[in-house]
Amino acid sequence: MNEIKKHIPNALTCANLLCGCFGILNVFRGDLETASYLIGIALVCDWLDGFVARILHVSSPIGKELDSLADMVTFGVLPAFMMLHLLEGSCNGYCTTGLFGFHKPYIAFGLAVFSGLRLAKFNIDTRQSDSFIGVPTPANGMIVASLPLIAAFQPEYKTIFINYNVLTFYSIIMSYLLVAELPLFALKFKSFAWQSNQLKYVFLLLSVLLLVLLKFVAIPVIILMYIGLSVAQNVLMKRTN
Repeated sequence: MNEIKKHIPNALTCANLLCGCFGILNVFRGDLETASYLIGIALVCDWLDGFVARILHVSSPIGKELDSLADMVTFGVLPAFMMLHLLEGSCNGYCTTGLFGFHKPYIAFGLAVFSGLRLAKFNIDTRQSDSFIGVPTPANGMIVASLPLIAAFQPEYKTIFINYNVLTFYSIIMSYLLVAELPLFALKFKSFAWQSNQLKYVFLLLSVLLLVLLKFVAIPVIILMYIGLSVAQNVLMKRTN
């Protein structure tokens, strides 16, 4: 029984990785909606593997490495290919420019490269046990996954989000934020006391309200709110110290 228990978290991590593989396959087939749903399933698996490991007391060094490898595929490579597809579809035929004919949508691959750098830093950075330094790769995956769903189910917002300039700006800024020395709070609860978790509870409550009101459009708004609240917390902490 113990032998089976210790493999459960890694099985969930492999499910995350498998979602990433099938997601990339669906991008090649032009089905970005299914790729978005697969990122959603992967997010659940990514949360469950750590939760189950803590509950069963079966965490291991290989689990941490496997988790980063899976995240690299699902929340790094897959969103980069999705972004490439979105950029190519929104550049109105003017995707290539310059003396060497650079294909402008390739800027999307910065999301994959900087996701790799972010995950490599995370594995060796002892400062990130209770918080994050730089935007976590699943946050990028959530935003990119929301875009095809916004286009499909909330088309009135399509021109705002599925816009070549907006997508290019996002790809550049998020690539930087993935590796920036920006402290961000993590949704990890050592206790459920209000006093020590006020910011987390406020964030979760606002997130639920935004999802009810805005549906898929709420996802990029929530990630922006997450970054904004973290920055505000850092400023207040510096002032009090």
